[in-house]
Amino acid sequence: MVRKNNQNKKSKMSLEEAGRKGGETTAKNHDKEFYEEIGQKGGEATARSHDKEFYEDIGQKGGEATARSHDKEFYEDIGQKGGEARANQRNKRNK
Repeated sequence: MVRKNNQNKKSKMSLEEAGRKGGETTAKNHDKEFYEEIGQKGGEATARSHDKEFYEDIGQKGGEATARSHDKEFYEDIGQKGGEARANQRNKRNK
């Protein structure tokens, strides 16, 4: 009886391991286009089932989490990059 229980424990896979293996198999069988398509569908479904307040709330939470995990230099860097990108866009339009 004890031997049978040990065999069952060895043959059972954790939920985490099963998810990882399933994800690896899916990644081998599908290309970038597949993931873009399911991402698009998921985004559309989310948009249909949530209102403006939902997006405001998650944006607020995301901003607060980012502020906790980044320093002033991070914001200076992304501000610089954003300013450069906007200047490049304006320059392309004016040519």
